[in-house]
Amino acid sequence: MNAPTEIGLDPIAAERQVEVVQALRDVLPHHCVLFREEDTRPYECDGLSLYRQLPMVVVLPETEEQVRDVLRLCKRLGVPVVARGAGTGLSGGAMPHAEGVLLGMAKFNRIVRIDPQARQAVVQPGVRNLAISEAAAPYGLYYAPDPSSQIACTIGGNVAENSGGVHCLKYGLTVHNVMAARVVTVDGEVLELGAAGLDAPGLDLLSLIIGSEGMLGIVTEVTVKLIPKPAVARVVMASFASIEAAGEAVAGVIAEGIIPAGLEMMDQRAVHMVEPFVCAGYDLEAAAILLCESDGTEEEVADEIARIEALFARCGATRLQVSCSEAERLLFWAGRKNAFPAAGRISPDYYCMDGTIPRRCLGRVLAAITEMEHKYGLRCANVFHAGDGNLHPLILFDANDLDEVERAERFGAEILELCVEVGGTITGEHGVGTEKIDQMCVQFAREELDVFFGVKHAFDAAGLLNPGKAIPTLARCNEYGQRHVHRGAVRFPEIPRF
Repeated sequence: MNAPTEIGLDPIAAERQVEVVQALRDVLPHHCVLFREEDTRPYECDGLSLYRQLPMVVVLPETEEQVRDVLRLCKRLGVPVVARGAGTGLSGGAMPHAEGVLLGMAKFNRIVRIDPQARQAVVQPGVRNLAISEAAAPYGLYYAPDPSSQIACTIGGNVAENSGGVHCLKYGLTVHNVMAARVVTVDGEVLELGAAGLDAPGLDLLSLIIGSEGMLGIVTEVTVKLIPKPAVARVVMASFASIEAAGEAVAGVIAEGIIPAGLEMMDQRAVHMVEPFVCAGYDLEAAAILLCESDGTEEEVADEIARIEALFARCGATRLQVSCSEAERLLFWAGRKNAFPAAGRISPDYYCMDGTIPRRCLGRVLAAITEMEHKYGLRCANVFHAGDGNLHPLILFDANDLDEVERAERFGAEILELCVEVGGTITGEHGVGTEKIDQMCVQFAREELDVFFGVKHAFDAAGLLNPGKAIPTLARCNEYGQRHVHRGAVRFPEIPRF
């Protein structure tokens, strides 16, 4: 039987699609192979909507063996493969390839087992982040990394991007909370990385896979660490009259030797954006608000909260409030975690950046972002993980205005390049994807990019897994450098064209 094709494709593309669809239908049930535009359109982008691309074919395998078959087939036919979880990513990492297969892992949504004695959970990659904690709750356990999208994002996507969340300061990113993983290579070979124990023999390839953005292999099973739910958790909400004062308070917490469960900051625009949406009781007069959480035993929390309040008062806090119940604690956090959807109340679209800077530079960088607002004629709300300097500026714009889109991109690029200039990095937890591919040329020299390509080549010599993402070609860096110098921005090490 001849495979159907999508109307509107040029003859060569249509012929290629027929070939690939027919081959995929030989190894997958027909309902797992999508190729018509109305079926593939929902997969054209991830949570970063600036960049869109229809895939040639979408496949939704249901077993690990089917994943292996798809990868073997794609390698034989030379077809690119882009893996996708829930599509909540914010760097364009899951944007499809026009001539490739979009490998959706949504049907891998089973919690294999919860082991309360070992404090571990074995889950498939399509399991939602929050679902792990919900399943572990009867045992008094939970999974610590909590991205703002945890109600929807999947553990496979968290592994691909090394996601964090508001509690990553104390409990770490995904890489600190994953014990083991099953990974299928582009050759269809299954690798078992990591171990149920604290260490595993050989090279630490598990840490290499985490954060690799689907460029080295496809994760089909993950073993995560579970931790006991703390007896008590309370949040101090502090208002400050200036961003600089709030930044000094953040530095003061860390200098004091306190490692809070969470330490987040929102500027005034973010507060005004969020408060009508959540009604969390935020101070609308404050230039910045800090949320600082302490968890542990009743005695530990009482002592730490007292120290935090005293420190914030010394740093000039104009208002201090401590959550007096679990409901109020969750309400304080609800405002921070709903900052992104709240942006929809005041702007048609937003562009969420993700850069990390030294904590001492918070005031300087936020002041520079304010100047950039005037330069580009766009508003920016700042919400971020202040404890580890991970910024999430939300650039507000209208995607229907192409000039605003172009200005938003340049605004975001300048923020990231400023992060590098002050000694930080271009990403903290969202990954590079398509969004930051040019800024990789700013951060890394040719020799470093050569090493990245060497790792990629060792796993995927043909370059079929998520091509064009995360690691820029040297030619692209050279081209970007020409534009970069022309704009008069910061320089990066010269990289010659091949």
